[in-house]
Amino acid sequence: MTSLLPRLLTALDRFNTAHPWDHNAHFHPWILRQLPRRFGSALDVGSGSGDLVRLLAARAATVHGIDPDPAIIARARELTAASNTAGVTFTVADAPTGIPGGSYDVITCVAVLHHLPLADALAAFRDHLAPGGTLVVVGLARQQTPVDHLLAAVSAPLNAAVGWRKNRGRTTPAPRPVAMTAVTRPADTGFPAITHEAHRILPGARLRRRLFWRYTLVWRHRPHGHGDVRM
Repeated sequence: MTSLLPRLLTALDRFNTAHPWDHNAHFHPWILRQLPRRFGSALDVGSGSGDLVRLLAARAATVHGIDPDPAIIARARELTAASNTAGVTFTVADAPTGIPGGSYDVITCVAVLHHLPLADALAAFRDHLAPGGTLVVVGLARQQTPVDHLLAAVSAPLNAAVGWRKNRGRTTPAPRPVAMTAVTRPADTGFPAITHEAHRILPGARLRRRLFWRYTLVWRHRPHGHGDVRM
């Protein structure tokens, strides 16, 4: 039994590699459900190829995406120009220090926060969020607790099933989506520590563990500092 498990995990990893799908894009519809139908300005931190930026542009007057990778920013500009999406700009910049000045009605950050200094990034998001604005984070946390491992165990077969369906059962390796070409690294902070820091910096923030090795954070910047949002 002990020798069978590594072989099963290796086979599952090979299957997932041959049937890739964008876990972050999976959360885009959920992100949009947390936001107003219309808002003035939005910032997407770690915007990658700009998929979420273009979705936000359907609701916002202006959307700005920042990412430290010049190549992926160039690709985002190409894709955005081809889609005739208005009100969108991109900048090569590091977060949190390179966040453009001013405030935003919406700030999003998907699968990027674990690359950044947690406290500094959350404080920067808070400081750049306009009163009444909404911050939405989809993040990665280190698996530490029994709940983490249970969700990971449930996610593994579901991940393979979704990959099979999205790739329509193809037997040859599928090309990776453009959004999945960015450099990645594992998270080194556990969900309990992330929750503690988020509640310290963003009072009233709502955090939840999710399937597919993600967690979510939503915070609304109340004028008097009281954050609350309906999940």
